[in-house]
Amino acid sequence: MFNRLYGKFSKDIGVDLGTANTLIYVPEKGIVINEPSVVAINTKTDQILAVGKEAKYMLGKTPPHITVTRPLTHGIISDYEVTEKMLKYFIDKIHEDSRSWLTRPRIVICVPLEVTEVEVKAVEDATLSAGAHEVIIVQESMAAAIGSRMPIRDAIGNMIVDIGGGNTEVAVISLSGIVTWKSTVVAGDEMNRNIIQYAREVFNVFVGESHAEQIKIKIGSAFELQEHIEFPMRGRDILTGLPKEVMVTDNDVREALARSVQSIVELIKMTLEVTPPELTGDIHERGLLLTGGGAMLRSLDQVIAEATQIPVRIADDPLTAVVRGTGMLLEDQELLELVRLPSARNGR
Repeated sequence: MFNRLYGKFSKDIGVDLGTANTLIYVPEKGIVINEPSVVAINTKTDQILAVGKEAKYMLGKTPPHITVTRPLTHGIISDYEVTEKMLKYFIDKIHEDSRSWLTRPRIVICVPLEVTEVEVKAVEDATLSAGAHEVIIVQESMAAAIGSRMPIRDAIGNMIVDIGGGNTEVAVISLSGIVTWKSTVVAGDEMNRNIIQYAREVFNVFVGESHAEQIKIKIGSAFELQEHIEFPMRGRDILTGLPKEVMVTDNDVREALARSVQSIVELIKMTLEVTPPELTGDIHERGLLLTGGGAMLRSLDQVIAEATQIPVRIADDPLTAVVRGTGMLLEDQELLELVRLPSARNGR
């Protein structure tokens, strides 16, 4: 009875709980939260000091009693309590304009393809503890395909490559189900680490993770650009310990990212090798779709197209494809029932 009451008066929401960012969709409002999955905590008082953008800005700049943490690793909850607090913060933020006590929402939330039953249960438990009255789990790649308006219900091979912060997933979808898939932890965060390692080995400079990400966004590419671009790399000199700035070019960053880009290309090839021939024919004709923040790396689509001899297109606003998919599922109960995963809490 209480579930029916909650369902009548509360707001349904869709959540993309990502390693790098958390996005929340509310029907009729659209995307209302788009914040980094970062939390700053005062370890003396165990209080949350900041969540999202404000917390991310504190990375690498805090005194010993303040811990800035990213509670998800490779799309999986690595710190249950902090994830719960972060979700509760975002849910409360959505409902702060509501005076009703009946504000426990039904939540559609995503998990990676390579996830265990224990990890699914952790997501369900954290979401319920954060304030949900019902939790529905769907796979990220499926949500991304739905959010990108791929015809997943048809008997057609739909190939999607979702490059997030913590992992890259390649999935082939047909008749509302995932036929074949592969995943790797080589994704956006690994690319940032590539740049940090390259800076240390080539320029003798220690750079922070946030600055490495900024360099990737500003001048990163997978294929040679028509016009060369530069960006200042700032960090600490390994030899002297003093601040140091060097100008890096798109060639430098491309060299740093080459191994990760090649790993993603190989993952796509391996997925195609185990895909049924009929679906492979569809994919060859229709092409594959790139989603996630990593899809925005310059000329990545061109490199994948040349390596696979398959047309490649990038989703409209690839960063929000997953959360838009959860929003569309909230409005299509029939499709939601088709793609939802069984609950790890009660075996539903």
